[in-house]
Amino acid sequence: MLRRACVRASVLRLTVTRVNLSRKCSKTACRQPAVATLTYVYSDRAAVLGPLATYAEPHSYDLCSKHATGLTAPRGWDVVRLATDFPEPQPTPDDLLALADAVREAGRPRRAMPEAVPIAEPFVAGEVRRGHLRVLRGSSEG
Repeated sequence: MLRRACVRASVLRLTVTRVNLSRKCSKTACRQPAVATLTYVYSDRAAVLGPLATYAEPHSYDLCSKHATGLTAPRGWDVVRLATDFPEPQPTPDDLLALADAVREAGRPRRAMPEAVPIAEPFVAGEVRRGHLRVLRGSSEG
């Protein structure tokens, strides 16, 4: 019985970990929440660090406050800091509305799909059915 409780607790922990929707720091092995977004402008040889972007973009990096404040750029590159203070992002009314819509949609009863009506296959003269295969007698066979 104790073993079942341990298994349930571990499943619950895994479920809670997977449900977490906040964005994390892009640095390897860092699990802190992201508070800033880093983007490279290669043509200007600049690294632009600003507040956390609204959407996660494929060519930008989300950083936690520790990695955002300690950021350095390669030699010859400039770091442009659009913000020096990185507060924790707070939920917006849009986030709360999206969450409420998702919960409402999940709670709706599912409509049963109408049963498919089997379509009768046209009968072909001289046709013999054997399971899922058909043997068609040609005009040369008698």
